[in-house]
Amino acid sequence: MSAAAAVPTVELVLGGARSGKTSLALARAEASGLAPVMVATAEAQDDEMRARIAAHRAERGPAWRTIEEPHDLAGVLERETGAGRVLVVDCLTLWLSNRMFAEVDVEAEIEALAAALGRVGGPVILVSNEVGLGIVPENALARRFRDLQGRLNRRIAAVADRVTFVAAGLPLLLKGA
Repeated sequence: MSAAAAVPTVELVLGGARSGKTSLALARAEASGLAPVMVATAEAQDDEMRARIAAHRAERGPAWRTIEEPHDLAGVLERETGAGRVLVVDCLTLWLSNRMFAEVDVEAEIEALAAALGRVGGPVILVSNEVGLGIVPENALARRFRDLQGRLNRRIAAVADRVTFVAAGLPLLLKGA
């Protein structure tokens, strides 16, 4: 079996901040033997975020093609997946906040993303934060975000072939082989 054949079509990698989830996703993409494509959902709206984005680009190296798409994630997945490529989406959490601030129907956006994952033409590894393990946020916007993030993670996990939770750099397989 080739390395590419061993890559699940859809993998969700969950974890807390700086848990190692992106490193795991990148390593799996690079080990696949496929051309790696980063789908970055962050928007460089301040100097700190610009510096983070630059550091992440430098870490990936020249083999990676980068697509910056903070909003139309379903469209990018349908256009960009295909034979010979593996996409890493980093991350669903920023995508969700982008969609919330755009004041769209986020539940419909989540369903559109899940539907698009059912139609992808090649492997996709999605990175997402698990934000529901801490205290209940004190304000309504933060509670809404936490609740929507939980719904997003559950919905994507339902359509994923493999789900991995990362804590302290250690992966724990939740679903799949």
